[in-house]
Amino acid sequence: MFKALWCVLCLVFLTSCSKPQFQGSDISGSTLGGEFTLSDHSGKTRSLADFKDKIVVLFFGYTHCPDVCPTTMIELKNAMQQLGKKADQVQVLFVSVDPERDTKEVLSQYVPAFDSRFLGLYGTPEQLAEIAGRYKIIYQKQVSGSGDYTVDHSAGSYLLDKNGKPRVMVSYGAGAGVFVHDLTLLLNE
Repeated sequence: MFKALWCVLCLVFLTSCSKPQFQGSDISGSTLGGEFTLSDHSGKTRSLADFKDKIVVLFFGYTHCPDVCPTTMIELKNAMQQLGKKADQVQVLFVSVDPERDTKEVLSQYVPAFDSRFLGLYGTPEQLAEIAGRYKIIYQKQVSGSGDYTVDHSAGSYLLDKNGKPRVMVSYGAGAGVFVHDLTLLLNE
């Protein structure tokens, strides 16, 4: 009898000490990320430290993106709606990979159109390259014959905990439900 009770207690203890079961890819403990400073769509200088004690969703994209970026931004908008009041503890940061076109004015029209709490961030090409490198983001301008261009870029979103540490990578097209699930886990830590 004692042996059976001991096994049950051990199982309960092990279950309570297990890591959260994210639906996105758990990247806890990775060497990705780090502090950065960029300008937001209102012209204010922002650093990652400004959002300490909030969960940060970090997405690299651009406003002229025909598919990946608006799809992801709609998923994030829907996730924020589903989170209700908890959404106030989440900060979505849209980092532009198109410094030529994504000016303060363009970002100020695009990003808040999805949710007024979302912030569009921009910087110099050098700042962008440095930050993208730390988050292993790939982006490359693709010029067409007409001179117009698109930007191929990594399509996942990072979820950073309240201390700014990358914890989850949500793949493109995962859906609002994955964001809600994983954000809720991080909010409850």
